[in-house]
Amino acid sequence: MLEGKVALVTGASRGIGREIALTLARYGADVIVNYNGSEEKAAEVKAEIEKMGRKAETVQCSVADYDASGKMITDMLALFGHIDILINNAGITKDNLMIKMSEDDFDAVVDTNLKGTFNTIKHMYRAFIKQRWGRIINLSSVSGVLGNAGQANYAASKAGVIGLTKSLAKELASRNITVNAVAPGYIETDMTQAMSDSAKEAIIAQIPLKRAGQTKDIAEMVAFLASDKASYITGQVISVDGGMAI
Repeated sequence: MLEGKVALVTGASRGIGREIALTLARYGADVIVNYNGSEEKAAEVKAEIEKMGRKAETVQCSVADYDASGKMITDMLALFGHIDILINNAGITKDNLMIKMSEDDFDAVVDTNLKGTFNTIKHMYRAFIKQRWGRIINLSSVSGVLGNAGQANYAASKAGVIGLTKSLAKELASRNITVNAVAPGYIETDMTQAMSDSAKEAIIAQIPLKRAGQTKDIAEMVAFLASDKASYITGQVISVDGGMAI
């Protein structure tokens, strides 16, 4: 499905990003595994991809850093020759009620989640246009769709990703480049496993399907949007949330 394609996945050393990287490789793509701090885990993802017979490379970069993002993409374009699929998955949370939220915590989340998405797309823009084919898939969140108390910074950043996605879809459609967003709901990851049982139960009670999602649920949607099967889909926000945003 993705043979001959090269994908760059940000925040790919663990969680949803890791599953996306592995799933794209299973469908035939070579994968660039971006990470910020988890070098060992990124190397493990690279090794798993190479076991599938695909090419892989790890690259350390904070996507919040505009110049570093540019260097990462320049270096990877030189190494692979082309990048066809860009998955903006890297993200952080610094949750707190607004009254207790510091300016630094607001800025850090927006800089990584929203500005980081801008940074990678900005640096890939000309390459995508030149090859007249591309898939950009941005990870938003159910919090960006519905809002969430205690997550003003995170929800604002993920809502911003939706606006960015729709605007760029209109800009790039004429060049055969699609831009879509996936909005995960409550997904079982290392981060959510650290939550208390009562907190998990309260969230699941809000989900019509009455269960948490798995990282593979997100990864399979991303892989579909990256493929030619989704060539007539652009500017969309697809919720993968068990019905949470209904």
